[in-house]
Amino acid sequence: MPELKEPKLDEILAFCAEDPVERVFLEDVARRGLGRFTALENEGRVEALCHSGSNVVPSGQGCDAFADVAAVSHARMVIGDERAVTELWEAVRDRLPEPREDRPGQPVYVLEDPPEPGETGLRPATDHDLELLVPACAAAHHEEIGIDPLERDPESFRWRTRMQIEDERSWLWREDDTILFKAEASAWTPRAVQLQQVWVDPRVRNRHNAQRGMRDLCRLLLECVPLVCLFVRAENAPAIRVYEAIGMRQTGTYRSLIL
Repeated sequence: MPELKEPKLDEILAFCAEDPVERVFLEDVARRGLGRFTALENEGRVEALCHSGSNVVPSGQGCDAFADVAAVSHARMVIGDERAVTELWEAVRDRLPEPREDRPGQPVYVLEDPPEPGETGLRPATDHDLELLVPACAAAHHEEIGIDPLERDPESFRWRTRMQIEDERSWLWREDDTILFKAEASAWTPRAVQLQQVWVDPRVRNRHNAQRGMRDLCRLLLECVPLVCLFVRAENAPAIRVYEAIGMRQTGTYRSLIL
């Protein structure tokens, strides 16, 4: 009989190893000791997993079992594998606010082979880049989520941007005070790096800067891990063209419910 439990780290890692791309975020936060996990166990095996923190992230078979977890989470988003999110949402939708936005069918892209060099000035971000990165990251967040984080909680957002830099999860290519390309890692495991907030200053878009920056960033990361992955809004055709142009292939879909 399936039952809910608080899983041990080795159980979480074994579950994530079954799909290191779809579950890259879950593995990353587990290794870092962040958030709270609930597992659905059946005959001694974890069949589904749910992380609850600022977001609720379900994965596996039988995610409707996490309805009580999601209902009391106070999360801002429910996000993850499309089938898992849909299963959970159908079980809990009457107990949560109507989503401000529902984004089904978000393609998940993966790259395993280094692309051709982009010949950019891409490098890891440093503290000297913080004042330039904070408004850029806020602009990227606003474009993606529709909320200006510098209006909601500027100090927390500034702290998170600094932590990304200190954790060596932020890269940029800049010329003077213009960011030609930037991106952060939202998750990093021994098997994969998941990228987020890929962004180019609007003043220098449509000049192949995003493609060139992605080429050099993926080449850099593939020296450390076997896979680079990300997911993107289904309607973001310019971004999809960039990812496919450097050789990324779609492996699945995510769904995001912004509450």
